[in-house]
Amino acid sequence: MSCDRSDSHSAVAVPCRATRVLRSNKHRHSIPVMQDSALKFFEQAIQTPSPSGYEERIQKLIHQYITPHADRVRIDVHGNLIAESGASDGPSLMYAGHCDQIGMLVSYIDENGFVYAQTIGGWDPQQLIGQAMSIWTDHGQVPAVISRKPIHLLTPDERTKVVGLDEMWLDVGATSGKQAADLIRVGDPITLDLQMRPLMNSVVSGPGMDNKSGMWTVIEALRRAKLISGANPLACRLHSVSTVQEEIGLRGAKTAAGGINPAVAIAVDVTHASDCPTIDKNKQGDIRLGGGPVIFRGPNINPKVAARLVELAEANKIPYQMAAIGRATPNDANVLQLHGAGVATGLVAIPNRYMHSAVEAISLDDIDHVAELLAHFAVTLTAADDFTPNV
Repeated sequence: MSCDRSDSHSAVAVPCRATRVLRSNKHRHSIPVMQDSALKFFEQAIQTPSPSGYEERIQKLIHQYITPHADRVRIDVHGNLIAESGASDGPSLMYAGHCDQIGMLVSYIDENGFVYAQTIGGWDPQQLIGQAMSIWTDHGQVPAVISRKPIHLLTPDERTKVVGLDEMWLDVGATSGKQAADLIRVGDPITLDLQMRPLMNSVVSGPGMDNKSGMWTVIEALRRAKLISGANPLACRLHSVSTVQEEIGLRGAKTAAGGINPAVAIAVDVTHASDCPTIDKNKQGDIRLGGGPVIFRGPNINPKVAARLVELAEANKIPYQMAAIGRATPNDANVLQLHGAGVATGLVAIPNRYMHSAVEAISLDDIDHVAELLAHFAVTLTAADDFTPNV
């Protein structure tokens, strides 16, 4: 008797036995098990809007998922969700995975009911042309499409130019500005159509993989760390943080660190995969989907934290990849390292193809392995550990 748990809204079905099966139109692919509730949580997160500054919906979802597994869950005044576990007098360990995604913001509704918007975060405007969108209002989700003048009507000069955001608009089907304004207000957030599409070989695609995949790993790591430690509580005080507003300046990680004051911190974000056409491995390194967690080294990274991550990956037979960055990182690790008198900071990344698009692609195997690596780091951290660089 099958115990598949799926519904008409889900792209993923999770059998209860030895494999997980992803279903697409023509393929069925069996890959190692990820706990069914954890996979369901990830898919729900991808389907939940969270533009920077508008993270309440996803933080509510995270709160519901992690509360049974944490000693304490709280949301700070900035909107960061902080789940805690372990010894209150142990070294403070912070995991940061930002839950916000790039989006848009309603800025004007014209007399005909067409909606104009500004961007939240780093968009390539070309990614927006012809996309299905959702406007998230107090009344619920309002479907929309975003486009421009058809190619048939473009002048020769217009055809050769990169389209600007001011040349696009959202169409909700309204017949007047009043009809649109009855549902939509200036300041309402907008996202791409949120869905998770399974591809081959445990790869899934959709908007918001940056960085709901990283958020998932830090939350899942807390749950797994408690399972690994069993009856013995963690010797550290683990704070798994779903940070906010990373896409507009690493803002949530900075304020969360101010409240937690960690001794050690690890940020988890996506990084560019180089296993697809046009990406230069000489510049980006050899980073592959399914190759495992990407452990970074460089001046923004504490060398002993990076070395510990490598040791734990090898000891627990977790596949991993190495990457280098010779400057301050463009993610939460940047501000974590500089908090207070300094924090021993690590960076673990998830390979991601097509970043900041509607078709971002990551491997479920990679996020599974990142969560496992982080869980082992938390379980092995004690007050005896000293991450002061050698001199």
